[in-house]
Amino acid sequence: MDHDINILWKEIAQDFNTTAALWQLLVIGAILAISGLLNLHLRRQILAGKVNTVYKMLLGGVERLFFPFSAFLMLVIARYSLENWMHVGLLRLGARMLLAMVIIRSIAYVLRYVFSPSAWLHSFERVIAWTVWVVVALHISGFLNPVLQVLEDVQFTVGKQKLNLLLLLQGGLTIVVTMLIALWLSRMIELRLMASSNINSNWRVIMVKMVRMVAIVIALLMSMAVVGIDVTMLSVFGGALGVGLGFGLQKIASNYVSGFIILMDKSLHMGDIVTISSHYGIVKELRSRYMVLRKLDGTEVIIPNETMITDVVINHTSAAHKAKIPIPIQISYDSDLDVAMRLLKEIGAAHQRTIKDGSAVDVIIKSFGESGIDLQLSVWVADPEEGSSKLQSEIYYAIWQRFKANNIEIPYPTRDVRIVAASGATPAV
Repeated sequence: MDHDINILWKEIAQDFNTTAALWQLLVIGAILAISGLLNLHLRRQILAGKVNTVYKMLLGGVERLFFPFSAFLMLVIARYSLENWMHVGLLRLGARMLLAMVIIRSIAYVLRYVFSPSAWLHSFERVIAWTVWVVVALHISGFLNPVLQVLEDVQFTVGKQKLNLLLLLQGGLTIVVTMLIALWLSRMIELRLMASSNINSNWRVIMVKMVRMVAIVIALLMSMAVVGIDVTMLSVFGGALGVGLGFGLQKIASNYVSGFIILMDKSLHMGDIVTISSHYGIVKELRSRYMVLRKLDGTEVIIPNETMITDVVINHTSAAHKAKIPIPIQISYDSDLDVAMRLLKEIGAAHQRTIKDGSAVDVIIKSFGESGIDLQLSVWVADPEEGSSKLQSEIYYAIWQRFKANNIEIPYPTRDVRIVAASGATPAV
């Protein structure tokens, strides 16, 4: 058994029937109570909106992380303050248990912050929790060093490199922790960049993708250096990757390059209304490999970036991020055309989404149809990403009410049927 753990259990056994154990239990209980009250107060402050966004983002899952962290700090302070007066075996044991809880909840917070909630994420969190508690149990029981020695004795050779199972586990753990920290930091930077209104939306997406790529590369290189892997061996991997890109991965590489071209030349923006092939909808997301197009019926279409480079793309949104929405209507030949056009212009200008500009509403005569005069009301809106179905429905309803009040008739198809009797035929009775 480890010498430090041996002394710890001896102190706990000696103090078990003394007042020192009682005082330590009282200190632990007081610290847990104070941490719980502080956690509750801070949670209420966050819910009330009295904590700024950055502080709230850093704390994240405050109700799960702040409690063990604050209790651990206070317990460590109490331990070093009281160790000159009494045995502090219980305080040392409690500090190690709280440290394990801090590690588990910190990793869970980072995972939930970086990745979207899913079944595999919850399973991974449980695996991490059990792993940490098993290590803590081995540590406080004194069996951790023998287990580590057994893992170190399992040796094998890869090429000219001699490895053991302990080194592989340490290397894997180092890489995972470094990558999680890098993804967490890049996620924080991404949120700040995407919230900035002073940067163009396309450049924000480019910067977010570059930050994530740089963070992953740096984390990978650092973790490999810490583990002791020769970084020069990546040149072999780079050559193999280049050959793979030249043959089997050329489509994937083409989509990635096309994505950066689209973002940099500002031909498309998030929220634009576009037509690509037979798909018409709103650009919801611009990603490295594909674009997500949300159609007006709510369905989403994933379109590879290469398609938007090679095919014709119709952008219905102007450079000033506004769109023209046509609303066709037909009136009868007996209705007053001047009154109908004036009413349509008033209705279009009165809608809340219409741009308040003299040229934002227009009414034209399209044609003289079989049943009536075809008119078209056109309105310009500043928020095309909100869609047009609801706007058209509201304007049509207003047109129906105003036309009824002003005796403007909306015709329906009519047909004149003439029956010509054949010569010499006797009409039927």
